[in-house]
Amino acid sequence: MLQRITAYLLIFSLVTVNFSRFFIYAGFELNKNYIATKLCENRNKPWLHCDGKCYFSKKIKQAEEKQASDERQSQKSLFQEVYVISSTDIKFHSSLLQVIVTPYDCTLPPKPAGMVFHPPQLG
Repeated sequence: MLQRITAYLLIFSLVTVNFSRFFIYAGFELNKNYIATKLCENRNKPWLHCDGKCYFSKKIKQAEEKQASDERQSQKSLFQEVYVISSTDIKFHSSLLQVIVTPYDCTLPPKPAGMVFHPPQLG
């Protein structure tokens, strides 16, 4: 039961992040009269027919800036996680470094250049 609730909560959080513009638009449409009369910058100029669109565009711009800054912050945290232990010793986050294992064994002598591989002969 707890796993199901956690899964639904994670799905809901992903949806809200991806559809934040939709939620802003839905909130604007639901509260259009209140926004036009109380929050609109041009509420004292009815001949402009703004009707809260200035407030809506401001909120959309804020959401886009927040999303861009969140993306930059996540990229920064992924690529720049460096822990400085002392002035001369720097340790990188272990998940950022990839260890490449090579099959070369330095204890075996290299084969001479004149030796060519021949397939086994039958019979």
